Amino acid sequence: MKLLEGKTALVTGGSRGIGRTICLKFAEQGANVAFSDLMLDENTAALVEEIEAFGVKGKGYASDASSFDQSEKMVDDIAKDFERIDILVNNAGITRDNLLMRMTEADWDMVININLKSVFNLTKAVQKYMLKQRAGSIINMSSVVGVNGNAGQSNYSASKAGLIGFTKSIAQELGSRNIRCNAIAPGFIETKMTEKLPEDVRKEWVKTIPLRRAGQADDVANVATFLASELSSYVTGQVISVCGGMST
Repeated sequence: MKLLEGKTALVTGGSRGIGRTICLKFAEQGANVAFSDLMLDENTAALVEEIEAFGVKGKGYASDASSFDQSEKMVDDIAKDFERIDILVNNAGITRDNLLMRMTEADWDMVININLKSVFNLTKAVQKYMLKQRAGSIINMSSVVGVNGNAGQSNYSASKAGLIGFTKSIAQELGSRNIRCNAIAPGFIETKMTEKLPEDVRKEWVKTIPLRRAGQADDVANVATFLASELSSYVTGQVISVCGGMST
């Protein structure tokens, strides 16, 4: 039997990057997968096809995760379409990097709203279904920057650190109902975003990593699959760094 057989997962920001890889890994392990992004496009249709190639149901939803009302409506729609929600991966996120002296209020607010407020929105909307089921797994995508901080990323670091505090609090609130909440803190992961970095910068990053390589989206998706499955049934309130040892 597959690890996520018969479960339904919602992955925010799921049409590209790490989120996309998580969607496909979950589908491979037998989960029906709903995913969201700001807009539906050709990437959405292609991902649905790839998900359903594993013999499960897939569907994309256009929704702004930073909007409380849109998040609640989307979750209600997913619950109707899939009849249950067992797994939530709060993956939607952006960066607007700059030194504090140059950072605008808009850059601060946008990062906090999309990276942190969205997690409140989606978790609050999903919990009512998980409470009825008396089961669920919530996985929040933090970052090693949320653990260690990073110059030029005070807004991003604050959002990801806040997410860790939220994770630990929700784990304590919902644990008695068999609902688990954990966070993943990725390090330097190869994505289209990091591909834009100059080669010399990428090489310097790798030198700081004990495993001497950048991570792959699969490395994060494998940990997400573990946290979504019953293999981690006694794991909650934890932050698992997927960083090759760079935060050690």
